[in-house]
Amino acid sequence: MRLHSLRSAARYLPLAFALSALAAAGASSAQTPVRGGTLVVVSQPGEPAVLTAAFNQQGAVAAISTKIFDGLLHFGENWKLEPELATSWETSKDGKEIRFKLRPGVKWHDGKPFTSADVKFSFEEVWLKVHPRGRSTFAAVEAVETPDALTVVFRLRNPSGVILSALNSGESQIVPRHLYEGTDIVRNPWNAKPVGTGPFRFKEWVRGDRIVLERNPDYWDAGKPYLDQLVYRIIPDATARYAAFETGAIQYGVLSPISINDLERAQKNKSLRVEFKGYEWLASSNVLEFNVRKPPFNDVRVRRAVAHAIDLQAMSKVTTRGVGKPGTSPVLSTQTRFYTPDLPLYPFDPKQAERLLDEAGLPRKPDGTRFAVTLDWLPFGENYQRYGEFVKQSLRRVGIDVTLRGQDLPQFMRRVYSQNDFDLIVTHRAGFGDPQIGTDRLFWSKTILKDVPWSNGSGYSNPAMDGLIEAAHEAPTEERRIELYRKIQRQAQTDLPNFTLLENRMYTIASARLHGLGTGVDAAYDSLKNAWLAP
Repeated sequence: MRLHSLRSAARYLPLAFALSALAAAGASSAQTPVRGGTLVVVSQPGEPAVLTAAFNQQGAVAAISTKIFDGLLHFGENWKLEPELATSWETSKDGKEIRFKLRPGVKWHDGKPFTSADVKFSFEEVWLKVHPRGRSTFAAVEAVETPDALTVVFRLRNPSGVILSALNSGESQIVPRHLYEGTDIVRNPWNAKPVGTGPFRFKEWVRGDRIVLERNPDYWDAGKPYLDQLVYRIIPDATARYAAFETGAIQYGVLSPISINDLERAQKNKSLRVEFKGYEWLASSNVLEFNVRKPPFNDVRVRRAVAHAIDLQAMSKVTTRGVGKPGTSPVLSTQTRFYTPDLPLYPFDPKQAERLLDEAGLPRKPDGTRFAVTLDWLPFGENYQRYGEFVKQSLRRVGIDVTLRGQDLPQFMRRVYSQNDFDLIVTHRAGFGDPQIGTDRLFWSKTILKDVPWSNGSGYSNPAMDGLIEAAHEAPTEERRIELYRKIQRQAQTDLPNFTLLENRMYTIASARLHGLGTGVDAAYDSLKNAWLAP
């Protein structure tokens, strides 16, 4: 991922960016990588719960585990799919078979051979059962067959336009069957000391302080990686994180590792680079999600009132300095193939919010309030607390008394996805390149999954929506699938179990000494096998 200044990125100058990217690529290719050294990275957002993203898709988990695990494929530039553990793949003429040839000689970090049996096991026992998006992503897959140790065949009920784009290591990690078979996948102790096939292998995890990965000397891509070690530091305080970048104690961080308030300082610091590219696949947004299982948010009028009460333009200016774009759909406007502006919208209109609340039988009481709720904000740093504060002030104006509740990430995940003990949350949503991967999980009743983060936490269930989603999974053509996802957006905006606040522009911070970063649309989760540090 080539890095450039915040100012040039923020101006959206595509031609200038393209030219500077080409120049940087040429300069980088002319340099000889330096072997050895330790890259110190900030773990963001916060300390991960586990180190295996096969079932836990928290950003901090994926950012680390993509160095430990390879995918069958990976993304290059412009959404081009490139080989990784699969050296080739072929789709039949009728679109109902995808045949992969696996890379020979690949070993797990414990020395056992990687085979097609690991792929089949991961599909059947992990992706379909405990992955938050696997059921929708692989809905068309009837069976996975393994004719031999280096061949995997996906047999489909109908053609699918989404499967290949879901086989990178950030989305569909392959776990070693010999360590997971017959175990509770989610509670397997290897999740905290993973064994993968990637360029780096697990060394140690000192809770609350650091996670250390070391070079895999037997990596299949000969001579890679260049770095000896990756050390992920856990630094909860945003001010301390930026100070560590300034002093050089930290050399790399993804997923917006510093506060939005420190971006201008980072841009002026010649020893640092800021990059907005590499997040196209992630397609990040901030979302207000309602618990529709119980009052008051089981009433769609109340949900719509909340949406009308929030001025998204002001929210962008106040909380992101205008970097965030007001949301209009659960499918981001950058996902241009699927996005449609022809949707029910909820413009800022406090009077309409008041009318809807009155209609819902929630009048103002003598003290001016209508009802009280608790808002839990995702502990992905102080930015989400700011979003929560803005929502609180917005809802106060229409008589809704909001109490903000902060907690650590494991508590938040248990509260939302295990106990369903919440009223509304300010959280994060990623699009992952295709709404079948990123959007379905929030609106399909079959993805109401206990203990599975980033699934349908709101408890939303509507047979009409289920029918649209399942029709999209079985669409005979890509044109029909796109048409159905536009209908899904309209249904989602009508029922409003969650409300898109802002489309994010996430950013990476790196030392000017760091070279060889990925350039693909998912470069935020780059394996770092090509990364190296200049003296």
